[in-house]
Amino acid sequence: MAKLVFGMNQSLDGYVDLHPEMQVGPVLFRHWTEHVRALAASLYGRRMYETMRYWDEDDPAWDAARRDFAMAWRKQPKWVFSRSLKSVGPNATLVAGDLAAMVRGLKARLAGEIAVSGPELAQSLTELGLIDEYRLYFHPVVLGRGMPFFAGPRPPLRLMASEPVGEGVIRLSYVPA
Repeated sequence: MAKLVFGMNQSLDGYVDLHPEMQVGPVLFRHWTEHVRALAASLYGRRMYETMRYWDEDDPAWDAARRDFAMAWRKQPKWVFSRSLKSVGPNATLVAGDLAAMVRGLKARLAGEIAVSGPELAQSLTELGLIDEYRLYFHPVVLGRGMPFFAGPRPPLRLMASEPVGEGVIRLSYVPA
């Protein structure tokens, strides 16, 4: 059975918005590339999927690390949960039906880790009790605004691990208490 993991970069005050102060350095970028490469699948909400579609098209300005990430991301099977999208890109499946049944089926069918991408999707899955682990990647910045990591009430959590992952970032791993 697969494990559902929600993890994102965020500021010290809990916001996940893309922001110049939260640039990912080479060590953390390599960490994310290896993470994506090792996943069994990824689940996306519409907004996060539209942001990540950037990696579907080659950019001649990319360095080797960005090309490597793009290749890992493109190979990754993706399920996109949206009521407004009409289509999705390569290696992605659009899902508009029963979120709980679909995710339970994927967890039963796949082995390894399934990434949850997007705070709103994560909140829906949290409310259904389906997320097995939360990984908070804290950057040493305070934004004061943006999209919070927890889009709703924070579930009771138990700390499992803490680990520095490069460029002043620390990852805290929690499981539901």
